[in-house]
Amino acid sequence: MKNINDDWERRIAAVWENAGTMLANDLIAAIDALAAARVGSDGVEDAAALFERASARDRVGLEAEAEKFYRAALVSPALDPYRRSRASIQLGSTLRILGQLAESEQLLSAELDRHLEPGNPRALHDEARAILALTYVAQGRTVEAAGLALSALAPHLTRYNRSVSGNAALLVAQTWS
Repeated sequence: MKNINDDWERRIAAVWENAGTMLANDLIAAIDALAAARVGSDGVEDAAALFERASARDRVGLEAEAEKFYRAALVSPALDPYRRSRASIQLGSTLRILGQLAESEQLLSAELDRHLEPGNPRALHDEARAILALTYVAQGRTVEAAGLALSALAPHLTRYNRSVSGNAALLVAQTWS
């Protein structure tokens, strides 16, 4: 079974490698064709396939269509932790674009909280903070957004990490006081 999954993952990766040169309909058709191979005998579509279908629609600007696939993937306990983080972040971004700002904030904040739990991956922690900062901007919370974005950036700086981190924390704290 592992070989089948590895082959499917390679084929998905190959489509995404070429996504920049594909027409929107061709990208969706290619991902949907691969996703069709992941429908179980019970007629239930695999969580990873649902996520990939959502991502393809999101990529081409069909956020409303993407939303339902993200939600379906996220309710599945079979979604792997890395894709679960990506799905939460991408759905948060989609919700922001669709004007569902409170839900976007809630989802992204929950994702950040999940990263703090033992055993959960922090691989996309900064990405979640960046998308949450964009949600804050859309909500008119620009100072808090700047603080959040700077706190995500600070660890990656070659110098002034402590200064940027401290000032970012002050920006965030100002909005909460």
